[in-house]
Amino acid sequence: MDNLTHTLTGVMLARAGLDRLTPRALVLAVFAANIPDIDAISILGGTANYFHYHRWATHSLALAPVLAVVPVLAVAAITRARLPWFRAWSVCLVAIFSHLSLDFTNPYGIRLWLPFSNAWPSLDITHVIDIWIWSILLIGFFWPLLSGLVSSEIGAKRTKGRSTAIAALFLLALYDTGRYFLHQRAIETLQSRVYDGAAPRKVVAFPQSVTPLNWNGWVQTDRAWLAVPVDLTQEFDPKPSATYYWNPESHHLIEVARTLPVFQELSAFAKTPYWRVLPIDEPAGGSKVELVETGMPGNHGLSGPITFLLLPSTNSKCGSRRLLIRNGSIRNWRGPKASG
Repeated sequence: MDNLTHTLTGVMLARAGLDRLTPRALVLAVFAANIPDIDAISILGGTANYFHYHRWATHSLALAPVLAVVPVLAVAAITRARLPWFRAWSVCLVAIFSHLSLDFTNPYGIRLWLPFSNAWPSLDITHVIDIWIWSILLIGFFWPLLSGLVSSEIGAKRTKGRSTAIAALFLLALYDTGRYFLHQRAIETLQSRVYDGAAPRKVVAFPQSVTPLNWNGWVQTDRAWLAVPVDLTQEFDPKPSATYYWNPESHHLIEVARTLPVFQELSAFAKTPYWRVLPIDEPAGGSKVELVETGMPGNHGLSGPITFLLLPSTNSKCGSRRLLIRNGSIRNWRGPKASG
């Protein structure tokens, strides 16, 4: 999720009761609710580096207890407050778990099981930016301030917003639960049809950012990927609206690309991977293979497909020259030699 969502969730957690455990609970919760995204600093190494490290170890369960120590040390050093260490650490751990839980609902997924598995588990039920989640949390944030103004006018006692924060967190959980069941219905809808004369090999449904009743459906058959919009308010008919992404014929360049770490990493991440081999104008006889994540919302830290080029060498004794293109940055590649 976006950092506004994480920040507001940290505020709601503090107001809902974590502020009873330790001084500076609000600062601790907000800090910890955002600290897993410290991996964003990897963008300084380029977009490919960012793709490798984003939602990496800082989004794993194994590192969460260690990561929770950082906000405690930072807040104690900056404020010079005497914190009850275990309680302050517990507040930070809860806030970090809220971050992992929210990110787990996105199609991007998180590498939750590192270092034991490099898989990207995800629920695929919410967009990275969800206006309904924003609405719930913003109302929960501002309501105590508005009611406080009214209370001061009439001389009533001001509240800390605990009940409002609990209600906002409950509504957030209820909203995500509803989206989970709507996602399951979208998956079942996609599975209920025949494509190219056969049952689908795989179906995926990605959320749209505005309405939970519309989903971006993807269906894999033996010959292609199909992009199929799903509207849960209408009868589902995939034929008029389906867009086909046909599988390429077998090509040695794809086999070479599969051996490269960057392609292996994207293959592990991609839910709708699409390979294509294209000729290039210069030099004559050159080809390129691309692996594209066709369906998932967002750019995943990449500004375009990862491209692997096989270029004929000017020296016939050298065979072919292989280059790896990462968002416009060309690098010589020393790997398994391609035939041809």
